[in-house]
Amino acid sequence: MDTALFDYPLPPERIAQTPATPRDSSRLLVIERASRKVSHHIFRELPGLLPAGARLFRNDAAVFKARLKLTRPTGGNLECLLLHPALEHDAAGNTWWCLLKPGKKYPPGATFGVEKFFTAMILEKTPDGRVLARFEVSGHGGVPALAERFGVMPLPPYIQRQGPDADQSARDLENYQTVYADPSKKIAAAAPTAGLHFTPAVLTALATHGVTTHDLALRVGLDTFRPIMAEKIADHAIHREWYEIPPATRVALAAPGGPRLAVGTTSLRAMEDYLAKTSGRKGSAQALHEPWLAEADIFIYPPREFAGAEMLLTNFHLPRSTLMCLVGAFLTPGATDGITWLKEIYAEAVAKNYRFYSYGDAMLVR
Repeated sequence: MDTALFDYPLPPERIAQTPATPRDSSRLLVIERASRKVSHHIFRELPGLLPAGARLFRNDAAVFKARLKLTRPTGGNLECLLLHPALEHDAAGNTWWCLLKPGKKYPPGATFGVEKFFTAMILEKTPDGRVLARFEVSGHGGVPALAERFGVMPLPPYIQRQGPDADQSARDLENYQTVYADPSKKIAAAAPTAGLHFTPAVLTALATHGVTTHDLALRVGLDTFRPIMAEKIADHAIHREWYEIPPATRVALAAPGGPRLAVGTTSLRAMEDYLAKTSGRKGSAQALHEPWLAEADIFIYPPREFAGAEMLLTNFHLPRSTLMCLVGAFLTPGATDGITWLKEIYAEAVAKNYRFYSYGDAMLVR
């Protein structure tokens, strides 16, 4: 399958630079898979668009201040973007995969840091530009505390902040975080953006309508924004993301009940990876009362059947991205015609002035 099938034109002005205010005033495009009908709504109408008894699964990972802006001792600026700890190299959490800008000046063995606060040594560099660095941090808290002190919110590159805008940066600290993000789970280098539309009022209305909510946590990485460079979808090396599904959510996934709604591609990816890895496994019901921790390595693209959800809430994604592949597969499970349909839906969204990407509008596939 050619990667070019997942390309589409998008006028730059359709890329949202700030979120809707309030959050739940964003637009919501609703897709009926059975009838292929499309309708247009406001996000705060979501509770009335779901059947009573629906089960909502969401990613409650919190975004941490992953972008470190530093000054090199020789002058000039250095930016270090913390991606995720390299637990396979260092269980203590002091070795991290990062991106450095400019990166060419830092070969393996080079160091960077801030005097009296931290030093990092480059251990390895990969062909795709990632850097493996071991940090030595003064004081307590390790690398997460370092990020809180020196870091800023890791907004994706298509959100442009022209010049120093402290006021907008302060708003981004709140806006680029879901209202249900768990402060104890500051593990994500990018927001699970489908969740950015929720407000306490919407969550209350969902509960009143009989919709239950279930949490999981997936460590969203910046690879989610990278376009597929391979000519063929099957040749793309999919990125890996750690996730955890707590016992209560595992039980909810296994239990019969109302239709399951995955909030965002990150939730759906974790659910599908979990079910793929546990399908057919022998074990007692007691095993469900233990958390499940694994690394998602699943690549979802058409044609594919889905085991974890009957509905998907998601934003409008970048061309040639793995997220486009996932949504195209979800539109028509087990078939490939969802690709053409998805591009038709996106063309209608562009024509009707929907806002795209992280701070943009949402779509509900049911």
